[in-house]
Amino acid sequence: MALNVSSACFSVFSYKKVIRIRAVASEDFASAAALKTEEESKVKLGGSELKVTKLGIGAWSWGDNSYWNNFEWDERKLKAAKAAFDGSIDRGITFFDTAEVYGSWLSLGAINSETLLGRFIKESKVKNPGVEVAVATKFAALPWRFGRQSVLNALKDSIGRLGLSSVDLYQLHWPGVWGNEGYIDGLGDAVEQGLVKAVGVSNYNERRLRDAYEKLKKRGIPLASNQVNYSLIYRAPEQNGVKAACDELGITLIAYCPIAQGALTGKYTPENLPTGPRAKIYTPEFLTKLQPLLNRIKEIGKNYDKTPTQVVLNWLIAQENVVPIPGAKNNEQAEEFAGALGWRLSNEEVDELRSLASETSPVIGFPVESL
Repeated sequence: MALNVSSACFSVFSYKKVIRIRAVASEDFASAAALKTEEESKVKLGGSELKVTKLGIGAWSWGDNSYWNNFEWDERKLKAAKAAFDGSIDRGITFFDTAEVYGSWLSLGAINSETLLGRFIKESKVKNPGVEVAVATKFAALPWRFGRQSVLNALKDSIGRLGLSSVDLYQLHWPGVWGNEGYIDGLGDAVEQGLVKAVGVSNYNERRLRDAYEKLKKRGIPLASNQVNYSLIYRAPEQNGVKAACDELGITLIAYCPIAQGALTGKYTPENLPTGPRAKIYTPEFLTKLQPLLNRIKEIGKNYDKTPTQVVLNWLIAQENVVPIPGAKNNEQAEEFAGALGWRLSNEEVDELRSLASETSPVIGFPVESL
């Protein structure tokens, strides 16, 4: 804009000067407006100082060949994952969630998700040095890991794979069979050593959540988040006290599987089942019973010019204190997820969808939630 204005005003110096000042002022105003918009699009994670976008991207499928990607990983899927990352960044979504066990060595031929995310971030910074990405990863509470030092060791390994000096959010992926107090101590140590900005847990029930909160509180460290399975058709966090406890204690609920692994997108029907292990969860019988809810989601979406995916993600955001992290495999999905932001369902629509969803059979969750 400034270049166009100045090139049109070479003939009269006095006018050129005045217009240049106005152009700079316009640019400053635009920059300030953009910064304000960016800040408004972010929320603090719990009582921490870490701010993330109101919707994040889950990287569970990146590099995986044991649950996703039809049990294979190839160059085409790699390029699609990179496009999902770039597409998310381009649309202002800068919060990414991964884990040390995603696409891990446990899956022959897989590429670790942390490694891929780190690579994508590095490549992105070459093109845009100013891009700020918030990275969340997780500690696997494997039975042979003991004590606080195991958390620090695993975190340093994750930081190495990511190619970063620290991570923004470090979470306990699930409760351990034993040693949980040591794991919480390890989270506190990570904060105090400057390896992380904030710490959280995942798949923690209400009792464990409160215990972790209190233990960290004694060290002056807030428990920022609890990442749990939460969607319109899996509302266990509402029923088991986890959502209420998060709201009470000021802990952000990060919702994984927010579109029920694709079941809420409308893509699958009794005649068109999802592939792999998901087919055992979302059976023809289940999808038949789900159709009335999906039909209503589509109707509501048409009123806003939104897809079913965008409606169900917006439903979660409307719950307040919830940050959904759908998994994006490609640029098209990243673009669709971004469309869940910037608008809101009415309270009546939120309640109606919850009521309709209550008529469907509950989805099977991750068993560790009950540990």
